Amino acid sequence: MRFSSWAWLLALGVSLADAAPFTPSSDSEVVERLPLTSDPAARQLESLRRQLVGRPDDHALRLDIGRRYFSLAMAQGDPRLVGYATAAIAPLAAQSADSADYWLLRGQLEQFSHQFEPALASLEKASQINPKDPEPLAWRAAIFMVQARYAEALAECERLAPLAVPLFGTGCRAYAQAATGGLGPAYESLAAAVRTATAATPPPAPELLLWAYTRLAEMAIRLQKSDAAEQYFKSALRLGVIDQFLLGAYADFLLAQQRPAEVLTLLAGWERSDILLLRLALAGKATRDSRATDWANQLRDRFQAAALRGDPLHEQEAARFDLDIEGNPAKALAAASSNYTVQKEPRDAEILMRTALAARQAKAAQPALDWLRTSRYEDPAFDKLAAQLAAQGATR
Repeated sequence: MRFSSWAWLLALGVSLADAAPFTPSSDSEVVERLPLTSDPAARQLESLRRQLVGRPDDHALRLDIGRRYFSLAMAQGDPRLVGYATAAIAPLAAQSADSADYWLLRGQLEQFSHQFEPALASLEKASQINPKDPEPLAWRAAIFMVQARYAEALAECERLAPLAVPLFGTGCRAYAQAATGGLGPAYESLAAAVRTATAATPPPAPELLLWAYTRLAEMAIRLQKSDAAEQYFKSALRLGVIDQFLLGAYADFLLAQQRPAEVLTLLAGWERSDILLLRLALAGKATRDSRATDWANQLRDRFQAAALRGDPLHEQEAARFDLDIEGNPAKALAAASSNYTVQKEPRDAEILMRTALAARQAKAAQPALDWLRTSRYEDPAFDKLAAQLAAQGATR
């Protein structure tokens, strides 16, 4: 699950809903009924959690449980599981100074809660303890990408390249390159690396290959190669790895292609994930599906609850909901503007530009327009939004 988690973070940032830690009153308290009959990973996690009741001082077991909760959260999109992971490892804080595994997991959990600077420090600590592990460097690169600190992200990619399989290093570099004016070369280099890797024995880990296919699909969309993008998405799906970001990215592609009915099939049963529930609601609205109102109501309740808690982690998706489902551009713009102060991924810039345009407050999109100009990010859809905003008075 590690490559899958890294992939999800690099591409999506950390825009899921509530991840606040929940600490049960005792190790015997039931905090969640996982789908044990259908998910072997969850069933094994439940077994380990029962073992912890009798072995509360077992540090290795606590780390294992924390990692498994986090992996499930990344795969399924349920942020409550991140809170359970945080609670599982909390007793280790004072006793794990020299544990690279502890600092790695702590950094992953901190970044999820938007504690980016502490996360960077925790991940660097993990890398110092175990300098041969590329994973802390990959997560540091991911955080720098979320913050649009591209030179620092690329530096982390260069650090990890000698430590990782070639496709991992090439993918990291290509992801940064594609965001900074090198879309075409990044696409070609990653495609070539995938061809080489898949022809080799043994083949790449499915999670890493899924990440590469998904990134290639997104790059192909920006290069206006829709047929190639679809083939890459389908290649990723055929791997059989559960990955909510892949599903979300493919759903967005299908929605843009005016194929909402296929989204309903693709995401059937994924209401638990906020980001996938949003895609279901969008597809349901487009197809006038009878479930669309219920999906919208579920999302509204989740976003309202997060707002009452003062939780900012939902804002990117909430902005899209307010704009495309509720038809409230002013409220959407407020969420998108707040979100952009923390997260500066292309998706964050896009929703800021779209909401500012819809609210006829073009100047509110200026931070995103400045990013688009200075990063040299290439996407015809973004260029179109920038031109429309300029017509309303923004500075390109």
